[in-house]
Amino acid sequence: MQQPFIYLRALRHADHTVFCVQDGQKTYWDNQFGKYVPFSSGQQVKRSMIESILSSLGASPAPITFNYEVSKKEKLGNGEPWSPCDPSYPDQILAGWMKAATDEVTIKRRSPLSISAMRPLHPLLANTSSEAVSYNASNNPNLKVRVRWEGGNELTPEELASFLTEKKVVRPLNQLFFPEGKVGPRASGLFVYDIALDLRTLFCVSLNQHEPELRKDTIEKLRAAGWVESKNVFGACLVCPKDEREKIITALAHGLIQWRITSNQARTYSPMETLAVAISDNANKLAAVIRAKLKEGVDKPAAEPIVDNSTVIAGTSVFVTPPCDGYIVGVHGTITALDDAEQELITRLRAFDYEKQ
Repeated sequence: MQQPFIYLRALRHADHTVFCVQDGQKTYWDNQFGKYVPFSSGQQVKRSMIESILSSLGASPAPITFNYEVSKKEKLGNGEPWSPCDPSYPDQILAGWMKAATDEVTIKRRSPLSISAMRPLHPLLANTSSEAVSYNASNNPNLKVRVRWEGGNELTPEELASFLTEKKVVRPLNQLFFPEGKVGPRASGLFVYDIALDLRTLFCVSLNQHEPELRKDTIEKLRAAGWVESKNVFGACLVCPKDEREKIITALAHGLIQWRITSNQARTYSPMETLAVAISDNANKLAAVIRAKLKEGVDKPAAEPIVDNSTVIAGTSVFVTPPCDGYIVGVHGTITALDDAEQELITRLRAFDYEKQ
């Protein structure tokens, strides 16, 4: 009998880039090795994956309503964003939802995808670096320089020239310079992310009205659209039609492996190439396949990355790409590794009987 979970771990290399914006790059403190290490939040990874899945499907995201409230003091306050809570949208059935409107019963669905942050394979195998940057417009013939007195009027060209001479200002006014420390750090190193797929709820939405996932009108809409009534370990449910499942399965397998960071990397782009992917029905086996170990007999603590594809581990498949050869000794990648990993995911996703659990 197939296990109702699929676990995936992928190893990526990032080079002088930014995952997301929080003082330039999110970091956390590793207590054992006494250093800040960069990471990309699980929410950002999930959002990037969903965008990749929707792109593969040629589908748009579900409509979202942002609510705001004007207080008695005429200040604009944030309210809860509302989603349609409708699994006929691919991003909704995969990402889940929650709506707690004051005039309605709260409805919520947990995502069948549990996604970790993308963090260093080992704290000693990733780092951050900072740099000084400048903005230079000296070659722009349409450049204008505007200088004002504090809280006052703009200086005339004569006043500006007099000021620069008197104060002995030698810096060019057609450039901006940001010293090191004023610009957020960049991330480099080897990073992993983990995913757990709950096949029991992947394409099944509960009909339980004591803790509802769906509004009654949505239930009738889904029934009319061909969703199949069935049961899983959580009780009565509606199952996504097979033809829709097939479309989503193919896009899902592609998105979980081929996604890319979608934050601003205008001048810090890194392909973040995938070095290895491991797929299993046991999360602990993945931790053994893609891992790191401390080197022995060295004066300064150092770590060594490991991708163990030399032995066959029951229920686990390992795929290594050619770039991995440049970072890990003893492994040899294949050009078709990521395509093979996608196909492995598709095979496992298709093998589960969603309608007769």
